[in-house]
Amino acid sequence: MSSQSLQRLEKTLRLDDEVRFIRSWLEKPLAIGAVTPSGRVLARAMARYVDPDLPGAVIELGPGTGPITEALIEQGVAEDRLVLVEYNPTFCQLLRARFPRATVLQGDAYGTLRRIGHAVSDPAAAIVSGLPLFTKPLKTRVRLLRDALHVMRKDAPFIQFTYAVVPPIPKSAVSARVEASERIWMNLPPARVWVYRKG
Repeated sequence: MSSQSLQRLEKTLRLDDEVRFIRSWLEKPLAIGAVTPSGRVLARAMARYVDPDLPGAVIELGPGTGPITEALIEQGVAEDRLVLVEYNPTFCQLLRARFPRATVLQGDAYGTLRRIGHAVSDPAAAIVSGLPLFTKPLKTRVRLLRDALHVMRKDAPFIQFTYAVVPPIPKSAVSARVEASERIWMNLPPARVWVYRKG
């Protein structure tokens, strides 16, 4: 296949993903949290926080159609180390087709994260989240982060993006080290990456 054909195919797939996202968002806006998939610049910014040499699974919460998953693989994370937790069954089918060596689990990430930690043999190397955290009460967000820190290695990152200018989980609510990226203007809408590690 020529490079022009590959580019056309990639644009078609991206458009298909956007249509799927918009349809899902219209059906359940609070469950999806975004009108379109994460942009490449944002996905790569998130993936850069993951050390591909750190042993253990890399868990992605709310991967949607897989733009961040692709960035993680480009970053050097082996596909068979990925555990993708997605609520939407249509997106799960798509993820299984696109990433056949990854483990795709259909379910609510807020309720299954601790169980995943017990299912994997080693502590996770990273957790990358595309969940719409601001649609949940603070108590639920804090519990999710605590569960994440519990199943990860000591210095492993919990990586979350938001469109808001404030952190999705305030520093005062958890005993974790927190850092934030610069605002990523090349995403629509502009976003910021927040990283939490055990304090």
